[in-house]
Amino acid sequence: MDMDSALALLDWQIEMGATEAIGDTPVNWYEVEAAKPPVPPRAVAAPPPMPATPMPASTPPAEVDAVAQARAAAAAAQDLAGLRAAMADFDLCEIKRGAKNLVFADGTPAARVMVIGEAPGRDEDLQGKPFVGRAGQFLDRMFAAIGMARDSADAQTALYITNVLPWRPPQNRDPQPDEVAMMLPFLERHVALAAPEVLVLMGNHSCGALLGRKGITRLRGHWAEALGRPVLPMFHPAYLLRNPHAKREAWHDLLMLQARLRGE
Repeated sequence: MDMDSALALLDWQIEMGATEAIGDTPVNWYEVEAAKPPVPPRAVAAPPPMPATPMPASTPPAEVDAVAQARAAAAAAQDLAGLRAAMADFDLCEIKRGAKNLVFADGTPAARVMVIGEAPGRDEDLQGKPFVGRAGQFLDRMFAAIGMARDSADAQTALYITNVLPWRPPQNRDPQPDEVAMMLPFLERHVALAAPEVLVLMGNHSCGALLGRKGITRLRGHWAEALGRPVLPMFHPAYLLRNPHAKREAWHDLLMLQARLRGE
């Protein structure tokens, strides 16, 4: 195995939440568990006496419709700064509690192309920006090959980048359907306010959120439509780092995007 492949595999393991390497000698966890001292039984307190008169039944709390609240908060945002503030104030998505930073967006909001990924990873969570880790650096190289960059001052060659989820899921697990449904109104409003000409969906989960379909190997290379805009599904750069043989298809898709932007 060459060094680049080994580094890509190690980076993938870290992104998946691995926190320690395997030791030099194997450990029999059954023996470790058996060697633990027994836990003494806890004393069980006697139940309190029942009241003489029955207590009135309490009213169960009303169920919160998180999607409806997200839709209302997103609709109230009049610009990107207001949308960011609304997302930062939204407390109904559980993954927010374990994340360090809100990952809103990066690049030029006036760009013709808006790239939508799946969810932040470790590096994105630390820096508060999307696609800044190893996969993000590869994404920058991919688009640089067709003359586009997130830091370009020219809207014609600039990129605007965000994710379906603005917070890192625990241990980099996949986004859950309820989390995607909850944050989708914010993403839809984000697209409406940025008003890109073309959407590029990176990976299965962004395709599932906006196209209602998964299967990136079948979807990539074909134009679709979502939110009233042309959509191009592409392989996620993290997938390309693990599967270098798919870079040829990714290059084909980049050329498709370039031709579309040129009106060819």
